Amino acid sequence: MINRSFWRLLGYLKAYRANVALSILSNVLMAMFTVLSIPLISPFLEIIFQTEVAPMDKPEVRLSVQSAEQYFNYYLTQLILTQGRDKALLFVCGSILIIFFAKNLFRYLAMFFMAPTRNGITRDVRQQLFDKLLVLPLAYFSEERKGDILSRITADVQEIEWSILNVLEAVFREPIIIALSLLFMIYISPSLTGFVFVLIIFTAIVIGGIGRSLKRSSSQVQHRLGNMVSVIEEALGGLRIIKGFNAAGYQRGKFAAENNVYRRTLTRLLWRKDLSSPLSEFLGIAVVTVLLWFGSRQVFSGQMDAGAFFSFLFAFYNVIDPAKSFSKAFYDIQKGIAALERVEMILDAPISIQEKPNAAPLPSFERQIEYRHVSFAYRKDDGPVLNDINLIIPKGKIIAVVGPSGAGKSTLADLLPRFFDVDEGGIFIDGADVRDIRLNDLRAQMGIVTQEAILFNDTIFNNIVFGLEKASQEAVEQAARIANAHDFILATEQGYQTNIGDRGSKLSGGQRQRLTIARAILKNPPILILDEATSSLDSESEKLVQEALIHLMKDRTSIVIAHRLSTIQHAHEIIVMKEGRIIQRGAHAELMEQPGEYQKLVALQAF
Repeated sequence: MINRSFWRLLGYLKAYRANVALSILSNVLMAMFTVLSIPLISPFLEIIFQTEVAPMDKPEVRLSVQSAEQYFNYYLTQLILTQGRDKALLFVCGSILIIFFAKNLFRYLAMFFMAPTRNGITRDVRQQLFDKLLVLPLAYFSEERKGDILSRITADVQEIEWSILNVLEAVFREPIIIALSLLFMIYISPSLTGFVFVLIIFTAIVIGGIGRSLKRSSSQVQHRLGNMVSVIEEALGGLRIIKGFNAAGYQRGKFAAENNVYRRTLTRLLWRKDLSSPLSEFLGIAVVTVLLWFGSRQVFSGQMDAGAFFSFLFAFYNVIDPAKSFSKAFYDIQKGIAALERVEMILDAPISIQEKPNAAPLPSFERQIEYRHVSFAYRKDDGPVLNDINLIIPKGKIIAVVGPSGAGKSTLADLLPRFFDVDEGGIFIDGADVRDIRLNDLRAQMGIVTQEAILFNDTIFNNIVFGLEKASQEAVEQAARIANAHDFILATEQGYQTNIGDRGSKLSGGQRQRLTIARAILKNPPILILDEATSSLDSESEKLVQEALIHLMKDRTSIVIAHRLSTIQHAHEIIVMKEGRIIQRGAHAELMEQPGEYQKLVALQAF
């Protein structure tokens, strides 16, 4: 059965009402001209086979099918009697030609109006998916494979376009043709129509069973494709390690295994899909054969004349052909719904980080940041990552956070811009809970420089101005000078307009990090978060980056997370964390006089 996902997809049609209305109107007119072509078979046969034509009295003109048929027969009879069979035959053939021209004209117009609708919905779904990815919490992406997400936004959306939107014309058109043709068949012979209807119901039951199995197989195919894209994405991201560890054979085997499973699953799907057309055709021929036998008996017994029976057969053909198209569309829709349901997993994913309807603005940061009894865990089943954290960061102060891996340092920083929300307690800026502040206003107060320099496949200029609507060339160059980046930028091929490649792959690690610092300087935020900003750099690059960071932190409230303790000795206060708790705090000189974790960390690094 077609489920709620399909009706949800059709909800996108609201934005294209005019096109949909014109397409439906064209389909209705096409269906009318299709049905109008059916009665022309009977007079055509009569002209060829009837030897004598008896004169007819002119019928009264009334608004009914029977009256129209009588008037057409009267006109044709008069034409034969006055101008001969050749003229009458020419008239009937001309009528058939005009009707079929009109039928195909409206068929094209129906597809013409539906094309922008179909492609527009595909664009809307893909855009909605991308927009949702941008607002989903970071926790969502830690549970999902990136390759599978890429598969859903590309292959699954494309499958929806091919399997569902591509057959919307059939969904709107074929039922109209079937309904009008059935009405004509009922008009000719209700008993014969009832007999055919029983056969059609049997056919529909068989086809429906195959459609349900097709949906299940399609879901498996999309899942396997997601796995395969994940392997490709991981391989492209880790090529240096794959080559360095001679792991190409292992990775090749891993991809081959996924590729073979995908092939086998897709083959089974195609076997079922390819069965639909021959099975539909065989069942259709079986129904026609039974119909020929049953209808011929009625002609032999005098219950129906031969011309009417041939018209009935032609009407039935106009039911069978659209029914085959509709059954194919039904198969395709079942196949596409599996892809649609995978897309819906992203569209319906809960957004845990939400802005309150009455969220307050935060025009500027004036006094302090306060962590008040903050506890947090990534999963309820796991233990807390942070446990009863109390911390006050006055405006303009530099707070360094140190401790062993897994102590909760990065999590402490991630809670401030609401990448995650606290489980207990609260974080306050100037006395206002961050959960009560507008998200854009909150994050506008912050600049973030992480251990991994996150850059985009764009120009140096666009990477520095990233997220800012207006920035002059002079301001960008000034930010680059402060970040010790201006000289190496000018040495590139096209200066600030040089494309830096995927994730800045054309630059060195130190150069990439200095660009992210220039980006933070240009934003000029009052609050700065530095998460291991120099830990992956060589000594020379670290020196340049450290100089840039000192310029960046000047007169700013800074939270500095560092493994290299030499980089944070200038901090106003050093917070030492272990197992999610603050175990020591104070300036560098104070902590060096106290036996404890900080002394151990310094001793280990000195060693």
